[in-house]
Amino acid sequence: MAESMKGLKRTHRCTEVSSANIGEVVTVMGWVQKQRNKGGIIFVDLRDRSGLLQIIFEESDIKAEGLEKASKLRSEFVIAVVGHVEKRSGAVNENLATGDIEIRATELRILSEAETPPFPIEADSKTKEELRLKYRYLDLRRPDLQSKMILRSKIAAKIRSFLTEEGFLEMETPILQKSTPEGARDYLVPSRVHPGSFYALPQSPQLFKQLLMCSGYDRYFQIAKCFRDEDLRADRQPEFTQVDMELSFVDVEDVIEVNERLIQYVCKEAIGLEVSLPLPRISWKEAMDRFGSDKPDTRFGMELQDVSETVKGCGFSVFTSALENGGSVRGINAKGQSAMPRKKIDALVEFAKGYGAKGLAYLAVQEDGSYKSSFAKFMTEEELKALVEAVKGEPGDLLLFAADKNKIVYNVLGALRIEIASQIGLIDENKFNFLWVTEFPLLEWDEEENRYTAMHHPFTMPMDEDLELLDTDPGKVRAKAYDIVLNGTELGGGSVRIFQSDVQEKMFEVLGFSKEQAYDRFGFLLNAFKYGVPPHAGLAYGLDRLAMLLVKADSIREVIAFPKVKDASCLMTNAPDIVDDKQLEELGIAIAAKEE
Repeated sequence: MAESMKGLKRTHRCTEVSSANIGEVVTVMGWVQKQRNKGGIIFVDLRDRSGLLQIIFEESDIKAEGLEKASKLRSEFVIAVVGHVEKRSGAVNENLATGDIEIRATELRILSEAETPPFPIEADSKTKEELRLKYRYLDLRRPDLQSKMILRSKIAAKIRSFLTEEGFLEMETPILQKSTPEGARDYLVPSRVHPGSFYALPQSPQLFKQLLMCSGYDRYFQIAKCFRDEDLRADRQPEFTQVDMELSFVDVEDVIEVNERLIQYVCKEAIGLEVSLPLPRISWKEAMDRFGSDKPDTRFGMELQDVSETVKGCGFSVFTSALENGGSVRGINAKGQSAMPRKKIDALVEFAKGYGAKGLAYLAVQEDGSYKSSFAKFMTEEELKALVEAVKGEPGDLLLFAADKNKIVYNVLGALRIEIASQIGLIDENKFNFLWVTEFPLLEWDEEENRYTAMHHPFTMPMDEDLELLDTDPGKVRAKAYDIVLNGTELGGGSVRIFQSDVQEKMFEVLGFSKEQAYDRFGFLLNAFKYGVPPHAGLAYGLDRLAMLLVKADSIREVIAFPKVKDASCLMTNAPDIVDDKQLEELGIAIAAKEE
């Protein structure tokens, strides 16, 4: 039977009690982790979000009815306990913050009873994630998950305090806004008041934060909920949290400088990590050429080598035809892996095919200096020797080559580099390697739409020296865009924005929008720009990703209180779900059955 708290007030969380409180009377409340009845003495481990505390119930202190009540306690009962803090009578538990003390109970109240949970509430749970997500409210009681969620909260608080000190104003932008379909798919919200019309949920506060710069607010930030209706991958969520900012009267250097100090401050305050500044910087082109990725993991080597020149006249048609079609041939050197079994190499070939490769050429340099290769018979001894030298191959090394269009070669080798490093244990999990990637291409060619699309968004400023290329060679134009990368994950990205109307019109023209189409989609921004707009730039971080990496979690689901699964559904609430016909009727919506 549940009792009330009337007359009781919690004095401490579990681990706020320490040896400094010995002799004091305290009131603690929480969940029963476990109960051990030693005949006449009952031990209970009490748990709250701060940790565990041992309680002792003995008849001499709590009378027979209190002891009988304590004997009924089960895992996850919620209780309140009044008692004296004492030095621990048994051996000190070094693994517990409260391992040298215990509470001798004088009063017990059972505030709530609990059924047996569907899985044990313990750290490093072996329970399947699907079951844990179905009972997420129980999963969130696990100490390791709680510590991650608490650290996420601390990271957000430190970001807030730093940006406020730096003169940023925290401002909110609308959640219900106009759909501007340029990028990922919008989530649409039907309007009851305007039948047939829809709001969109924001993919980011981009246009509104630019308007705030037009309005003179100078430095804005927001910890903003954003939504993208995209095909999900394991670590994507349909809703996510962005640390969003925009600054006026700045260029690239100003944005990078304040954000480097933000990163340094948050890492030190949240997890005690010392980050030395300035952070390394490389251009997008260098990142692709060296790592095959615009979010490179620099915790290990195994960099890409361009061997196109070396193989251009060789007898292996896979290499030569790739070059004739405007592509390249590049390789990576897996040091010391020449003895990798054929079965594993075949698995790497299949892995590469998943990233668009037609195949993968390999060459193992044996310890005696001879070669074992999938293509040696097509090349002369001299050609093979030159190829091995081009990737700094030595006896014991496994060399892997991809030949195709540049985009595919980068994708394949960039992914392969990470895969092999993970398999052979090359990655130091205790390293935090931050990196800026700058000078992204402004545009990328969309084969399906047969036009250029903006790599970031249509408001990104081209680099000053590339402006005239917009007319002659748009594909070569570099953007004043920058991404911040940590350990091979893009943490955030941003750019300097276009603020001159002639440049913006030229940009829309290159993207294939007529002036009418541009005004139809973005008229409210373009009109605002007619009334005096400051040069401005911004950046946004994925808060979920930042928290995941700083707490060393394997998935962003571990730092989001109530995450969705891969198909964008919530296993706990069964969202999304069907709604009443009456609601649909009010909105003027009919559901059309889809033919299979």
